[in-house]
Amino acid sequence: MTDIGYLNGQFAPLEEIKISPDDRGFLFGDGVYEVIRAYHGVPAFWGEHFARLVRSAREIQLAFSLEQTDFQRLLLSGLQRSGYQEGKIYIQVTRGVAPREHAFPSKGEPTVFLSFRKMVALPMEVSQGGVSVITCPDIRWDRCDIKSLNLLPNVLAKQKAREAKAFEAIFVREGWVSEGATSNIFAVKDGVIITPERNHFVLAGVTQQQVVTLARAKGMDVQFRPISISDLLQSEEVFLVGTTIEVLPVIQINGEPVRDGTPGPITTTLQKQFGAYVSDLTLS
Repeated sequence: MTDIGYLNGQFAPLEEIKISPDDRGFLFGDGVYEVIRAYHGVPAFWGEHFARLVRSAREIQLAFSLEQTDFQRLLLSGLQRSGYQEGKIYIQVTRGVAPREHAFPSKGEPTVFLSFRKMVALPMEVSQGGVSVITCPDIRWDRCDIKSLNLLPNVLAKQKAREAKAFEAIFVREGWVSEGATSNIFAVKDGVIITPERNHFVLAGVTQQQVVTLARAKGMDVQFRPISISDLLQSEEVFLVGTTIEVLPVIQINGEPVRDGTPGPITTTLQKQFGAYVSDLTLS
């Protein structure tokens, strides 16, 4: 088993992949990306990730020719070459190689890059015991619905969380919760599961939507609506969701416990439900 890379039509060991210093993704962050988790050789929710990748690219006027069926074949081929059954796939599409000018180049082809690495799941004591988070001002741009390469505010927020010995930083904009630096967030209030409404300040999460669908199938009340910081701090339960973390309980916010400081029953139920769902994923 080995880490595999793919660049513009060619697979190679990841350490052999070379990207031009004139690539606009490197120079400007001029591109978009996705992350897909593979379970027992199956790239989970790959169709939804592809649709979001296409939408993000369209929103920044980046055209690339990869079709959905070719995308699936590419994912499966990379996983097979790597030998990883449990994998983490990173996909990045940039506007390509061109002399450094801010305006779009008149010619050029997009750069399509993928990496295939082994997925290392969170330790059991973390995933089941829960994590602490901090809140921080949301200083990102106004198009967070685009999964772009411009992640410096997220990097700084994640570092701030690490320095506070917390797992995640939760962005707050003018008193309203948006999302985590690397995750979507849910709160439980009066038995209702709430996640921030989708707009330009919130990325429409693939795992977020899967969890909403699973919860509603179990008869739970799930609502997309604003969450104020005061509501978050007074919630009965809080949990994060994301491709690599699945469903993750939050037991502490800014040093204060959520409820009694242990994972809540709704969070635990959804965590088990999601785990069972992905364990049964097939290629069909």
